Amino acid sequence: MSLNNLELPAIPNLIGGELRKPLSGRWLDSFNPATGQVHARIPASDQRDAEAAIQAAAQAAPNWAKVSPEERSALLNKIADRLEARLDDLAMAESRDNGKPLSLARSVDIPRAIQNFRFFAAGLLHVSSESHARPGFLNYTLRQPVGVGVCISPWNLPLYLLSWKMAPALAAGNTVVAKPSEVTPLSAWLLSEITLEAGLPPGVLNLIHGTGPDLGPTLCTEREVSAISFTGSTRTGAEIASLAAPRFKKLSLEMGGKNAAIVFADCNYDQMLETILRSGFSNQGQICLCTSRILVERPLYERLRDDLVKRVKALRVGDPLEADTDQGAVVSKAHQEKILSYFDLALSEGGKILCGGETVTLSGRCADGWFVAPTVLENLGPDTRCNREEIFGPVVSLQPFDTEEEALRLANASDYGLAASVWTSHLAKAQRFGRELNAGIIWINCWMARDLRTPFGGLGDSGVGREGGWEAFRFWTETKNICISD
Repeated sequence: MSLNNLELPAIPNLIGGELRKPLSGRWLDSFNPATGQVHARIPASDQRDAEAAIQAAAQAAPNWAKVSPEERSALLNKIADRLEARLDDLAMAESRDNGKPLSLARSVDIPRAIQNFRFFAAGLLHVSSESHARPGFLNYTLRQPVGVGVCISPWNLPLYLLSWKMAPALAAGNTVVAKPSEVTPLSAWLLSEITLEAGLPPGVLNLIHGTGPDLGPTLCTEREVSAISFTGSTRTGAEIASLAAPRFKKLSLEMGGKNAAIVFADCNYDQMLETILRSGFSNQGQICLCTSRILVERPLYERLRDDLVKRVKALRVGDPLEADTDQGAVVSKAHQEKILSYFDLALSEGGKILCGGETVTLSGRCADGWFVAPTVLENLGPDTRCNREEIFGPVVSLQPFDTEEEALRLANASDYGLAASVWTSHLAKAQRFGRELNAGIIWINCWMARDLRTPFGGLGDSGVGREGGWEAFRFWTETKNICISD
């Protein structure tokens, strides 16, 4: 079904291979951030819908686990084929839901979702068991599906991150109950239709829409659920852990970040400046991997500050559907207000707003949209709230440093530990920082160069567990060792 043919779609749940209305009969409004207008309705699902989805997944789990790797791989590739065929519809859904530029959704988000399915479809064909022989005994270790997995995904990269979770879960032989963000439901709805068209057996994938408070307690505590993979805020991750951990469920929690870029004077300046601009403001800064703290060696500080401000001022905030738009809308009115509150806080903390720090008002269809000007802050120390709390918007702060030791101290002055980048032409220095930075992902002279075979995840308040590659297959399986005597 094309989004262009529907003005106000009512999005169903996918439960047991059927598209269903919420059992409560209640619906929630979904807003287009660029216009501020309601553009869809989603189910206000409750405990009954969650229980039905979990039961459907539990009933389908034994048969799905027995499906051969070749058959599972073929089905995942069929889903990828259909995603590719509907790339334009899916990109439009992401832009309408999230406020991001359509060009970004078309070139990054949807292609990555397709890649996620293809990557794990290929990977599952190469999963192998281990064996250990000794005189008189042979040990071999099996990796078997956990059963029913819950995948809870955020609003910033809706299909990108939803597929990053469900594809390895399905590939490993598990059935899935997925809860996409209630803020960005459209691409998940289209995925529901696509998986039905691809012939995924009933109950193998179930997608339910609704709020975290209404669905979370059931999804995190039901006996049939064996593993939960979550991406979102640290506060919500802590709530999930408090519910699931006492019931001994496997947990993967990918949460917030306050990522630093450490810029040394000996870096490749032009490459660094171009990448720092992208890492700070891609998707309106609404990516957990975005750079929010830029630490600059003092001899380079004024030059970088002035050049960055000039480049940031040149970013075009506009209608996400227009090809020359660099920055779209932020995801919601509430999120816009949160971001704006940090500008007053920055001033109260002694900071200076070098550019931005305000809303942007557009004309035409986007006159009521939720736009924030890309913003650069300075004069804020490492202990200020603006440099410690995740703003998750188009906002970066600048801090100078004089020595390597100071740079490391500033970079690690955070409860988060997701990602960092180091900019230097000195290999030994880069290696030292790679070892000493408190982050799960370190980029040297680059950003967002992702290889899906590598482990993804953070330290501290950024979460527990790792996603990607074999780490994903390890999470979605349980090991069983069998010892045979001669």
